[in-house]
Amino acid sequence: MLSERIGLSLGREKMVTASPRATVFEASRLMLDNGASAVVVVEERRVTGILTEHDVVFRVVAAGRDPCAVRIDEVMTRDPVTVGPEETFGRAMALMQLHRFRHLPVVEDGRLIGVVLARGALDPELEDFICEERRREALE
Repeated sequence: MLSERIGLSLGREKMVTASPRATVFEASRLMLDNGASAVVVVEERRVTGILTEHDVVFRVVAAGRDPCAVRIDEVMTRDPVTVGPEETFGRAMALMQLHRFRHLPVVEDGRLIGVVLARGALDPELEDFICEERRREALE
């Protein structure tokens, strides 16, 4: 599975986006409503940042800031590391381990096309899917 290209499995993870001018409260509601653990911040169709649950807890709540008053761009991680769809899950996992994060935006031609999550990259269902695809290819 780690040698498979990311682009082959995009769409499995929920991709949630927000404007950098949205409040942290609004972003938190988006995460809750969509079962997501991060919001990719997009401006003029370009990824400019990412806001994770960790950011909300440590940069807003624990700091005693009002999530209804704090804008995403005040607390987001700016210019996050990204990968293209041609990269492998192994490379994505290595980047996430190296930089100590769990969300990796996938960008093609400067536009967000998906997100790789550490938990999703290790999903047993994904491994089963890839094994089945290989079996079918071998039969052709």
